[in-house]
Amino acid sequence: MTKGSTDPRVSILKDISPLLTSVLDADSVLEMIIESVTRLMEAKASSLLLVDKSTSKLYFHVATGEVRDEVKKFQIGMGQGIAGHVALTGKPLLIPDVSKDNRWDKTISEATGFETSSIACVPIKLGREVIGVIEIIDREDGKPIREADMEILSHFSELASLAIERARDYGDIVSENISLKKELESRYEIIGKSKVLEKVVADGVKVANSKTTTLITGESGTGKELVARLIHRIGPRRKRRLMMVNCAAFTETLLESELFGHEKGAFTGAISRKTGVLEIADGGTLFLDEVAEMSPSMQVKLLRVIQEGTFSRVGSATPMQVDIRVIAATNKDLYQQVQQASFREDLYYRLNVVHIHIPPLRERREDILVLAQHFLDKFKAIRGNPNLKFSKETLQVLETYHWPGNVRELQNAVERAVVMGSTEEIRPDDLPFTVKPSASTGEELVGCSLKEALDSFKRHFLQRSLDLHTGSVKETAKTLKVQRTYLSRLISKYALATRRGH
Repeated sequence: MTKGSTDPRVSILKDISPLLTSVLDADSVLEMIIESVTRLMEAKASSLLLVDKSTSKLYFHVATGEVRDEVKKFQIGMGQGIAGHVALTGKPLLIPDVSKDNRWDKTISEATGFETSSIACVPIKLGREVIGVIEIIDREDGKPIREADMEILSHFSELASLAIERARDYGDIVSENISLKKELESRYEIIGKSKVLEKVVADGVKVANSKTTTLITGESGTGKELVARLIHRIGPRRKRRLMMVNCAAFTETLLESELFGHEKGAFTGAISRKTGVLEIADGGTLFLDEVAEMSPSMQVKLLRVIQEGTFSRVGSATPMQVDIRVIAATNKDLYQQVQQASFREDLYYRLNVVHIHIPPLRERREDILVLAQHFLDKFKAIRGNPNLKFSKETLQVLETYHWPGNVRELQNAVERAVVMGSTEEIRPDDLPFTVKPSASTGEELVGCSLKEALDSFKRHFLQRSLDLHTGSVKETAKTLKVQRTYLSRLISKYALATRRGH
């Protein structure tokens, strides 16, 4: 080959390089590299060795040739033999006759019965770190390995380095995604042990496998979004998008654009087409929080989506078809709003196919300390104090407090106490409130609105009355001297337990 000429194998190498680096599975790429090395170099045997950081030894990750399976049983110390010397120094070696080189270690050759005459070996580097080596042993035609072969071998070394780096980066991304997924799942986990919360979860599980529209009610901070996420996560739509829209956060015009999208020029400021949440949620779930805040005209358009699965972008007359499951939530009494003509009756019944009510925290006090400990475990890890705990007095305060802000307020209170506390115990003074009087007098509701207090009383009174009559709606209505249909509406509103068929 004349000076300045190019080895045709370099062109072949360039042609296969994109293929080798397009695979994210490092093992597959490295096997392809060694197979290509063997073929292009016309070698009797080739191998790729990687450094095991835990032992500081080289192991045969990929090998070709007659004794490839036997070779993989061996490990080579740093500085041992030709491969070990290259790994230690980070410099390539071409040994035309191994019998004349004192760095040659014939241990493997003698153990496998594979005769070796010449070796070419190059390091695989990530930055300045040597992570392995590639070596070829002899040529099939019996000729010695040439200096020109080293250039080709170095190209393959760079490919191997790139493949390993990409695989590591990809592995880091996968690990990070798994970690993030676990973090998100724990963040949206429903925590508690009360019977009423168990019923909420059980109802969510029941409805998850259907497309049934679901209405979730409860005071602010009770966890309505968590239940919506549960329904989506365990249902058949979990692989598609869950889109969440807070209806109270938008004006009527902006809410319409957010949900349906708009065409360019549909209104002032619409400088380009926008894809709406409904299109994005196609095949998945749409969660509408604070649905009671939706304007009457938007209620009509939402009703069409639920009934027909169709809508049009703002500024377009072309209808679009979507397949979505709607979950709505509110902290208001929608039935009362229907009676006051501020919410459409037909939409109410469309949303209220399945009704899940989440009782406030003060009505499920068994959950308070469980939740408090959950939040403490979460936040003390951030603070870096694994021994942090609640004092007995603090536990009493937490259990007695009326929690007008429900679970959200409890989480914020614990976070504040963890941050502001200065001892190994969280004291009552670390909390951002003082305890209300005992619940036995009804004073635990001090601080609530009159409506909240009345709802709490009705819920407890009606459930006790139903329990007295073993869940019979008929007998309970008779004792309370109210119409059975009216009692049924209250039972639905407050998600009370009854006996079927009565």
